[in-house]
Amino acid sequence: MTHISALGLDIGKKRIGVAGCDRTGLIASGITTLEGRSFDQILADLRYLIQERQVQVLVVGLPYTMDGELGSQARQVQKFARRLSQALELPVDYVDERLTSFEAEQLLLAENRSPSRNKGMIDRKAAAIILQQWLDRRREMTPVSYSWEAPDPGQPA
Repeated sequence: MTHISALGLDIGKKRIGVAGCDRTGLIASGITTLEGRSFDQILADLRYLIQERQVQVLVVGLPYTMDGELGSQARQVQKFARRLSQALELPVDYVDERLTSFEAEQLLLAENRSPSRNKGMIDRKAAAIILQQWLDRRREMTPVSYSWEAPDPGQPA
């Protein structure tokens, strides 16, 4: 399987959670939260991470409604992601992010941390969940190649 470097983004109205994957492309983890920045500042921050991590694709969480529809929030995220994609010259792939923030909050509670005091951490963890889903799906879709040679009939097994 070809390894790929990706950034996971949990795009919200106030903050953007950012996650990256390890060199093997197997494990996602939160990197940072971008908050209170202009589009140009966000681009500068992402460009730095993209160069540092040799990122090849942006993976964006798409907030579908609970009945699976693309609501206004999802369309806003798509619009913002397209702007990022064009400015950063990187492809974007989307992942259904329903309940990722809830899952991230549950992880914080399990760590005895207050979700209300750790909004940025929730966004980073949600971005990591989004990216991990994408990595897992990619791994499941990639066929595994095995090398096998028939035994020589003249040799004992």
